[in-house]
Amino acid sequence: MKRRHLLKGLGLGATAAILSAPASAQPAAPAATSLWPAPQLATAERLGHCRIGNGPAVCVVMHEWLGDHVNWEPTLPYFDLARHTLVFMDLRGYGWSRAASGTYTAQEAADDVLRTADHLAISRFHLVGHSMSGLVGQKIALQAAARIQSVTLFSPVPPTAFHADEAALKALNAVIDEDEAAARAITARTSNRYGAGWLQRKLKIARDAATTEAARGYLAMFTTPIADDPHRLAAPMHVVNGAQDIAFYRGEASHSAFAAAYPQATFEMIDDAGHYSMLETPVRVASIIEKHVAAAG
Repeated sequence: MKRRHLLKGLGLGATAAILSAPASAQPAAPAATSLWPAPQLATAERLGHCRIGNGPAVCVVMHEWLGDHVNWEPTLPYFDLARHTLVFMDLRGYGWSRAASGTYTAQEAADDVLRTADHLAISRFHLVGHSMSGLVGQKIALQAAARIQSVTLFSPVPPTAFHADEAALKALNAVIDEDEAAARAITARTSNRYGAGWLQRKLKIARDAATTEAARGYLAMFTTPIADDPHRLAAPMHVVNGAQDIAFYRGEASHSAFAAAYPQATFEMIDDAGHYSMLETPVRVASIIEKHVAAAG
């Protein structure tokens, strides 16, 4: 389906004029290659990834549905890389793994992450997920409990999945094909607080991140509950949400789903962030990760 850019009535003011052209047609920001030293593209044996830092605490970091590793760029200056090693992994169809196709299930993603960790000789690690990869992170933590030292999830999909009826699924599918629908989703998840420049940047991240096939496949993934036994969780889990996000993520339903499945989980709210806290409040996000990693030992 051809993407449409029909922004009349969207209520975005000056943003509509900026988004009237396809995101791909907007001038590209200069490539900040120095932020990602020696990124590795996906192969048949592993996911695309980039390793940053030389610290003893190894953190595997995953991404959301409307973005790849680029979402995490603003946080990079704020990590203590003498104490932490960050391994950013892009799932199949995204970023450094864009050429890798698959079935796009939570099981496949979990297996891919663990296999990539094996390839990098990482036996135990801290796990960081965002939104849809929060669901993948839960599956990894339940299936490879002995390998996971801690789990930190930002605006995560709960184990009961993202609840979407027929109308909601239609709207989410439109996000994949239509910039107008994607703009609505992004602004809703940040309480419509930011200007045109923010929206254009986030939309470009989304459009550059994934293939259409992968985005549609992972939509089916994160709207499907995981069936793993939650009692297998051994690592400490910290769930972080943004107060400016949509009600599903910041509300009682998601909190209750995590608390019921994982009674040992702890919770934190970032008052000044929506769904994209690593872009909105990068210093806070890096600090939360470091604190939870340190607490886990």
